[in-house]
Amino acid sequence: MSKRISIGTWAFLFNQERKIPFEEVVQGLHDLKFDGLELGGFDIHPNPDNTPTSEERAKVREMWESRGMGCSGLAADLWGENLITAPSNASYINTFQKNLQFCNDLGIDVIRVDTTEDPWVLGAVPGETRPEQVTTQVDYDTALRRVAETWRFCAQAAADAGVRVVWEFEPGFAFNKPSDIFRVLDAVQHDNFMVMFDTCHADNIAVEGARQPGEKETLPGGIRELAERLAGKIGRIHLIDSDGTLNEHKTSTHPPFGEGRLDFDDFMPALVSAGCPDDWWTIDLCFWPNAWDATAKCKAAVDTLNEKYGG
Repeated sequence: MSKRISIGTWAFLFNQERKIPFEEVVQGLHDLKFDGLELGGFDIHPNPDNTPTSEERAKVREMWESRGMGCSGLAADLWGENLITAPSNASYINTFQKNLQFCNDLGIDVIRVDTTEDPWVLGAVPGETRPEQVTTQVDYDTALRRVAETWRFCAQAAADAGVRVVWEFEPGFAFNKPSDIFRVLDAVQHDNFMVMFDTCHADNIAVEGARQPGEKETLPGGIRELAERLAGKIGRIHLIDSDGTLNEHKTSTHPPFGEGRLDFDDFMPALVSAGCPDDWWTIDLCFWPNAWDATAKCKAAVDTLNEKYGG
């Protein structure tokens, strides 16, 4: 059985000449024969704050369901929270629970999180200068404990609500070495907490060692090895090319398929074998200029991957 294909709606908000309204996005994706979308719950697109009532939320859900489409997940706006440096996790948890209720109201069963803070919040590294924006640092063990305790609580709350929590590891945020990923998973230790495997981020983490404080840590087998080692822990797959660079937002450049360097035939069998609880593959064109112009090309590329590996 082939995979269902979605695309993150944030692609049509960031770095665009104009932000594309949500209903226009939904109709355009329907025209391109997408099976669904992954909702970026922020800015002008539907989110807990600009869509506060159950009636409004029902209308949003109807936008995709009336077109025979689904919603593969919610990218929650948690970036105003300090997951690592804040001594109390009360604010983070409140914001998470607000987004969890939003998921329930829209029938969304996956919620995305990240560590929200710069890699260099994890204590001083000898011989390195921390970025100017990093004003507070926390020792590694304290940071790991805070993240694990908070996400364990969130994972249980989400499990009770029928929603899976997926952590998108990436070079732009703390805990971005391969060993960090395994440490966080081990520390959270909850069946409802898994990772989001973005092929572009995986390239920058496992091959480039991008924005890693201290000694760089990569894997000999690159993306393929990372996928193999995360078998049973992957809760969402994002597919996109990579050229091994970072963008102005200090995270992975997400070039359209064919404009990067990834050898999908090398790692897709391992990524598929690693398993995933659902049948969605999501295209991620985050921060790519004129993303709409690249969407059809990306859909065609993923359709080809689906034919080869989706069954």
